[in-house]
Amino acid sequence: MSGSALLAAGLAWLDWSLLPWFTAWAVPVSRLEGVACVLSLWMVACNLRVNPLGWPLAMLSSVLYGLLFLRSGLYGEAGLQLVFVLVSAWGWRQWLKGDASQGGESVSWLTARQRAGALLVLLLAWPALGLLLRHFTDSDVPFADALPTAASLLGQWLLARKRVENWPCWLAVNLFSMALFAHKQLWLTVWLYAVFALLSAWGWRAWRALARAEAPAA
Repeated sequence: MSGSALLAAGLAWLDWSLLPWFTAWAVPVSRLEGVACVLSLWMVACNLRVNPLGWPLAMLSSVLYGLLFLRSGLYGEAGLQLVFVLVSAWGWRQWLKGDASQGGESVSWLTARQRAGALLVLLLAWPALGLLLRHFTDSDVPFADALPTAASLLGQWLLARKRVENWPCWLAVNLFSMALFAHKQLWLTVWLYAVFALLSAWGWRAWRALARAEAPAA
């Protein structure tokens, strides 16, 4: 039995949660996708308000989406959710430190050098992840799966560090992911990521204002 077949057999217990829960735009939506969607929207709402509750919600939604993506053959996205759980635990700790005066960080921008470094890391991580998915999984979209995976890791790190640039990063990830999930016919998730894209633009604007307000006086 192949590795993919063994994985599918091991996840067979999930099949009940993949049964249609309701229909949206004439497309059936599973319980698993529906609950993950609600938790994700709640998470982003907390992130917009710089509320630490967003991190445990991110952990819960990541677990659910990881299971959903595994059953859909999106192995890069599934693996990313596991990393999200770990990074979210770290990000939660960072935010709970408090404001800058208490050892935490305020909302701010990256320096030009840091932006260049972040872009370089992304350009190196994308093909590396794509090659791993191509050679070690049966993914039919290894490099398309790898791009939002690598960019999401970058976005999650930027969010944990309270950098304004996390929002344009998420905006790009969300727009690209819509096409990827449409390819896999995860239609509720396509609409969810469309909402995420709008919220990313809103968050970008809101955090720019926060960064200006929290910047030390010259």
